[in-house]
Amino acid sequence: MAVIRPFAALRPAEQYAEKVISLPYDVMDRDEASELAAGNPLSFLHISRSEIDLPHIADPHCPEVYEKAKSNLEDFVSRGILIREKQTSLYVYRQTMDGRIQTGICGCVSVDEYLEEKIKKHELTRVEKELDRINHFDACNADTEPVFLTYRQNDEIHDIIEEWTGNHVPVYDFTSADSVGHMLWIIDDPNIIDRIVASFRKVPSLYIADGHHRSASAVKVGQKRRKENPDHTGSEEFNYFMAVLFPDTDLHIYDYNRVVKDLNGMSTKEFITQLSGLFDIEKKKAGPFRPDKKHVFSMYLEGDWYRLSAKESILSDHAIKGLDVSILQDYVLMPLLGISDPRTDKRIDFIGGIRGLGELVRRVEKDMSVAFALYPVSMKDLLSVADNNEIMPPKSTWFEPKLGSGLLIHTL
Repeated sequence: MAVIRPFAALRPAEQYAEKVISLPYDVMDRDEASELAAGNPLSFLHISRSEIDLPHIADPHCPEVYEKAKSNLEDFVSRGILIREKQTSLYVYRQTMDGRIQTGICGCVSVDEYLEEKIKKHELTRVEKELDRINHFDACNADTEPVFLTYRQNDEIHDIIEEWTGNHVPVYDFTSADSVGHMLWIIDDPNIIDRIVASFRKVPSLYIADGHHRSASAVKVGQKRRKENPDHTGSEEFNYFMAVLFPDTDLHIYDYNRVVKDLNGMSTKEFITQLSGLFDIEKKKAGPFRPDKKHVFSMYLEGDWYRLSAKESILSDHAIKGLDVSILQDYVLMPLLGISDPRTDKRIDFIGGIRGLGELVRRVEKDMSVAFALYPVSMKDLLSVADNNEIMPPKSTWFEPKLGSGLLIHTL
């Protein structure tokens, strides 16, 4: 049973939406955030990455940064840039990228269902990243960005969404600077809301696609508020957090690739010799090579591309060990290159497939030694891992398009 609840969102007044929307806070560094927000005082990055307004402060996690986020949010509201929805509603959010459409329902999901693991995870989180958004949400008294959830496709929910979007005009309909289309409909009819809520109660589980840190942080803020309000009834807004829920059939997972600083003391010849016991290796003559199926990897090393096909001896039917990200970690990154904990090791970096193979070349030529491109994890694999309460290796999945930030805010 999946609980979804309507809420009265803060959202941009229609004339400001194109200026307010930004990419999520965690897909850029401080300098990139400053560059993206330059010349646009309405960018939501002034709230989600408020350190860009405090160039004299080096630490992006100090109290002044979170206070600035709060004051910027309050300023957006006082100036009418963000307005309050008149009644509790659900929202249909549609994104279009490269001709592909994904359509989800935005509402609030239950802190208790997260704690009871009815909202399933597939990644671990890092304490310092959780703490950042805990402080941010707490200071702003709001979930400022939604969590990206998925569920197994449901015809009943699909038909209700299609019926509503086919007969109502969206409040937003624009294309952002990254060429992604954004449309938002407000569902304010109590009967339709009740139908959607009832339909989701038949959905056995929700799954976190993207936003493990955001969800963990939102839940911990909810727990903090419960302790601060011992007479709470369970109906307060802090018992819920904002999410957009998409059917699994709409979503697309890109590859999430790896670059490593050095060969752990080996020469190129020694490294390739070690790899040859694990993979069938083919040196590619025609430039960049993208893996064309599961268990095939591409490697860029000293100006050359290689096709690495995993030998039968390192394959597994296990839900985790059989993933390509696990094969690379368990047989190459850890034993050969000495990357025992990719979440914390400074010698490895991760590059979303949306940036292309050219970014792997650029990084190797700039500051790394070797790059690996992987075949993307499938939605089937992701749901299977989560259903088995397993955890994927770090940085296994990259979803595109990313949810736009700033279009909907849930106050606590």
